[in-house]
Amino acid sequence: MRPGRWTAAITAVGLLSTGVAACGTESRAVCGVIVDSTSYADPAASRTDLTSKLPGFVDGCDWVGFAAVTGASESSTCREDPVAVAATERENPNDNPVVEERIRKHRLTQVLPRASKLFDCPSEGEGSDVLGALRYLVKQMNAQRRPDLAHRVIVFSDLINNRGDLNVNKLDLSEAARQAKAKELRQSRLLPDLTGYDVVVHGFLRKKGSNPDRFPLLESFWTEALETAGATSVDLL
Repeated sequence: MRPGRWTAAITAVGLLSTGVAACGTESRAVCGVIVDSTSYADPAASRTDLTSKLPGFVDGCDWVGFAAVTGASESSTCREDPVAVAATERENPNDNPVVEERIRKHRLTQVLPRASKLFDCPSEGEGSDVLGALRYLVKQMNAQRRPDLAHRVIVFSDLINNRGDLNVNKLDLSEAARQAKAKELRQSRLLPDLTGYDVVVHGFLRKKGSNPDRFPLLESFWTEALETAGATSVDLL
């Protein structure tokens, strides 16, 4: 199921200017962007996906956080500050929609350049730590969590996690083993709590390599794993 644009009408409350603001007639989603700087970044199609898909995604966001996939994503020094898209109460005390839209348009121009920089992070060790990037991003998003707003994650990655307790290249993909691994990752908190989150992935298994019989099974594994973590919808493109 493809995530749509979620909106919710709310009344302005006193929120920090660095977080989600509730100014204007409607509020949008708390959002996050993951960009894979490992071998996924090599094909030109990966950068094209980012430039073509990200602007439409963040148009429905009030706050956008970032995370990079490296060999050690959670402890990575390759960071970009989040963008608080919506106007704060101080910036737009009269809930003027014209002021709100002007501020939004300006801040949305900051999102794509910040995400693009993450393609060029240092390797920070061998391999690809997708789970670490997801944990880091969700930690940021949970700090902004609002039960009345949608929470949406867009991932630009092939999801070839091969670090730590998950190496998808060696994973037993039988149905029982897939389910057990998904449960293990969630119980050990290697997968963060994604309850209420919509997740869309662009470039899934882009560099497929050998063993094509594993591709649909890997799709099933990631779908099951993210849904086990609570994701409302998972779309692997």
